[in-house]
Amino acid sequence: MRMIFLHTITFLGILCGVSAMRVTYRNVTLQGRATMSTIIDDYRWGFHSAAINAIDGNQDPDVIHGSCSHTHKQLSPWWRVDLLKPYKIAYITITNRKNFSDRMNGAEILIGNSLSDNGNYNPRCAVITSIPDGATQTFYCHGMTGRYVNIIIRGKTEFLQLCEVEVWTADSN
Repeated sequence: MRMIFLHTITFLGILCGVSAMRVTYRNVTLQGRATMSTIIDDYRWGFHSAAINAIDGNQDPDVIHGSCSHTHKQLSPWWRVDLLKPYKIAYITITNRKNFSDRMNGAEILIGNSLSDNGNYNPRCAVITSIPDGATQTFYCHGMTGRYVNIIIRGKTEFLQLCEVEVWTADSN
């Protein structure tokens, strides 16, 4: 069972007569479909490395606990979530694994509606310079719109490991 998480922020008007506006942020990955370039097939990992593990609502950064995705070491590894329809994306949070956190350095976060080259040429939201061991970092996408969110380590032979990816969209009330 997946849990739905919402963040609510209320903005108060500065001028007299302006009503407050409530913005609710919703994690839209929880109903999404995830895939990735490869899945590590080491018998020790088994299901621990599936793409869907990165959108299971569990930020546990320990790969051994089974809540992280994990590709083979390959050139330009990628991971993608299909949000099933386009959303205007406010921000994305990514939780890195507990060890080997530098493997994600230089990864690109892409957002768009194209599946050309598996979605790896959609517009860029951000580049991950580094996320410390087991930490969660936020990347602001300033309303970019897209159905697909990709994370790719372009031009480098590496493993791609993601313990949680959350894509947050804003709904105004």
